[in-house]
Amino acid sequence: MNFRTLDLNLLRVFDAVMAEGSLTRAAANLAMTQPAVSQALRRLRLAADQDLFVRTAHGVRPTPYAQGLWPQVRDALATLRQALSPSEFDPTKDAVQFRVAMADATAALLAPPLVDHIEREGVQVNLRVLPLTTRDPRQLLEQDEADLAVGFFPEVVASIQAQGADGTLRCERIYDTRYVCAMRRNHPLATQPLTLDAFCAADHLLVSFSGRPYGFTDQALSSLGRQRRIVLTVNQFFTAGLVVKRSNLLTVLPEHFMAATGSGDNLITRELPFPMPPVHVAMLWHLRREHVGAHRWLRHQVMQATALPVAQTETR
Repeated sequence: MNFRTLDLNLLRVFDAVMAEGSLTRAAANLAMTQPAVSQALRRLRLAADQDLFVRTAHGVRPTPYAQGLWPQVRDALATLRQALSPSEFDPTKDAVQFRVAMADATAALLAPPLVDHIEREGVQVNLRVLPLTTRDPRQLLEQDEADLAVGFFPEVVASIQAQGADGTLRCERIYDTRYVCAMRRNHPLATQPLTLDAFCAADHLLVSFSGRPYGFTDQALSSLGRQRRIVLTVNQFFTAGLVVKRSNLLTVLPEHFMAATGSGDNLITRELPFPMPPVHVAMLWHLRREHVGAHRWLRHQVMQATALPVAQTETR
């Protein structure tokens, strides 16, 4: 399909036919005649060089190609509509799809209240959670592969704040937490003070989005001239919980993320025997989304979701 010569009005017709499953109903919604809708679909079929619909006794049925194309077309049309008329966004009527990049622990915290709001208010918004495999999501946002990134990105946030209004990205802190050491309830270290020597002598599990076996904890230890042995590196907090509750491995994670391990009842947390900076969880987005009504709604809902109380795990 040659996008440079494509009549974008054809995509509006395509979206209406996909939504209605009928040329007659689509024509009525678009204030067009049925022959005009048929002609538009023929032009789009020629431009795509692909069949889009198959006639049935009850209307038309989309081809697999059309089914794969529709979510992208609908999302693009909704984004364009909101950019041109941002104040017109109505979450109960406008079907918009958002792509949010975040770790499993962040999703475990945010997804339940977000879905609760969608169901309770009859919101037509759809959410796609993208796996976060990096501490630097700028490329995802710059290349429009994600609408929002949520997580702990200290270096990225510092860079965005340093650029100020001249930068292409924006950020906002949504909540703060702290690092704690987690272990199984009957761990040999559970009944005694957790000293720096005991911490470094133990075996550890590291949660690393990128798979790199070196994290913020190791940076803090290195500044003290110490190190630890990392027996296992995983990229999910849920996996970390399953392993730690059945082994003698220790893991360090943000306190708010304990619920995401799914093993909170089998784990206890201890204060770290060395200083660690606080965890400032932030959401990041591109400037192009700054004033789009639908995206302002999304950011507001994320802020509301993080304002809910978080279950705490036993600390000793």
